[in-house]
Amino acid sequence: MVRLVFVALANLLLLARTLLGLPFRLLASRHRPAYVRFRLSGDLPYRERRRPRWRWGLRSPPPEPATVSSLEAFREALGLLAKDPRVKGILLELEGLAVPSAKKDALVAQLQAFRAAGKRVVGWAVSVDNLGFQVLCAADEVLLAPAGRVDLVGYAAEATALGEGLARVGIQAHFIRRGAYKTAPELFTHGEISDIQRQTLETFLDERYAELVQAVATGRKRSPEEARALIDGGPYSAQRAVAAGLVDALCTEAELPARLEPKPPGKKGPDEDEEPLESMERWLGAVPFPPVKWRPVRRRPRLGLISLSGMIVPGRGSSNPLGPKTAGSDAVVKAVRAAGRDKRAKAVVLYINSPGGSALASELILEAIQRVARKKPVIAYVDQVAASGGYMAALGAQEIWSSPHAVVGSIGVFAGKFEASGLLEHLGIHRTLLTRGQNAGIFSISRGFTPQERASMEAEVEETYQAFLGHVAKARGRTKEEIHERGEGRVYSGTRGLAAGLVDRLGSFEDACRHALERAGVKTEHFELAFYGGAERRASLLQLLLSGARTQLYAFCPAAWSLTGETERGAP
Repeated sequence: MVRLVFVALANLLLLARTLLGLPFRLLASRHRPAYVRFRLSGDLPYRERRRPRWRWGLRSPPPEPATVSSLEAFREALGLLAKDPRVKGILLELEGLAVPSAKKDALVAQLQAFRAAGKRVVGWAVSVDNLGFQVLCAADEVLLAPAGRVDLVGYAAEATALGEGLARVGIQAHFIRRGAYKTAPELFTHGEISDIQRQTLETFLDERYAELVQAVATGRKRSPEEARALIDGGPYSAQRAVAAGLVDALCTEAELPARLEPKPPGKKGPDEDEEPLESMERWLGAVPFPPVKWRPVRRRPRLGLISLSGMIVPGRGSSNPLGPKTAGSDAVVKAVRAAGRDKRAKAVVLYINSPGGSALASELILEAIQRVARKKPVIAYVDQVAASGGYMAALGAQEIWSSPHAVVGSIGVFAGKFEASGLLEHLGIHRTLLTRGQNAGIFSISRGFTPQERASMEAEVEETYQAFLGHVAKARGRTKEEIHERGEGRVYSGTRGLAAGLVDRLGSFEDACRHALERAGVKTEHFELAFYGGAERRASLLQLLLSGARTQLYAFCPAAWSLTGETERGAP
């Protein structure tokens, strides 16, 4: 009853505001913008916790573009503009766009849907890289600043091998791994890239390169062979980009209005009522009957969201601001339990962007997710990577969804330590190891493993690997032998993971959210997304390996290599 009164009052206020603003909107509606400006910059969350300002119709100085705050906000804005006959299209400005492939695909799909509604998309940038150019390829027309450039060069992978360098300073890495494809320790044990790691990198490069070729060929209306030639010809200055047909024309920011909507012959001077470019705020302010988000009498269904981003570590994790993000098992388990206790949450989505980490911490998270999955639907969504321990956590969900370009798998285990006897001797530091118990010095940095210590470590690694296989086999409905054939540290793209039976479906984050609610018997496009916990902290990779090797076995697939032009983001 209290909610009913509150909702009624809130809707009355919204109605009063709409009616009071009607005369001003009718007056402003004389202005008929041809294009609405948007800017894509940095990383974009799928959804935000607070509404962007322009949703409320607040004005900003024209014609400043609205910086897109989330993929959801952009989709809603395009949906509104597609229904306005006054609007011919949008001007999309790219400025340092840095999103993973899954979000890039979502942006492209939104632009294609907008064009399918009969609207135009014009893209403009000062400079653009592989990622940004793929987004621009979804536009009807591509414009570039005269002083700009197109860094369309393809992808490169660089594998780092520290083994020889560590040996020169007197440090040796002693690691035991289960799985020939578990190449994580090779960062410290090898002096150069191994054949297996080279094969893995080549496969991923082939997939990313094929995706880029397809985008260029489709967007610029070229054959695949011509698209490859264009990529091989990069990078491009602005003039070369026009000559090659990568962009349609050069245009400064000041020239954009005239380019989009040329004035009739003989007409000179600015005319504010015929300004072709407009911001989203001003467009909303000029709509006679703007969309009103009425307060629903019944609460919208709630979908719980848990983020598992970064290396998985025991406890709360570290707080080093200079290292990679980590997800502490205590924080993640706490968030999972909160989602399970929330009676309003009809289902839960586990957002994963983790290369793995501590096997113990990963198993604790898996058990917590399994308990929640017995009460309500849980869908795991892999945005960029769910490898090793990250994939283990996903096994607790009823279904695993993935971006086609994500990294999944890496079912394997390793453990070990660093020996610094050579470095200590060089520095004149003398350490005397006194023990009680044959394996008491197993984690000492003064020496390597004894044969008995190594045998003990190998047995523990094998036991953990068999447990990992058991978890995967049970969750995926396969035998341990079948999973072993797909395991031993092998990594897959989302597409290949689907074929291997490690993933249930490919799709977007929004698709996974809707499916989770459908499994709970809720079919709606409108739902409330509840965020649980803040599980990410930061720690140094080297620090984690040095300190954690004493007590932890690792189910981990590190980014010892990187694809040039790719980003590593973790915000859902």
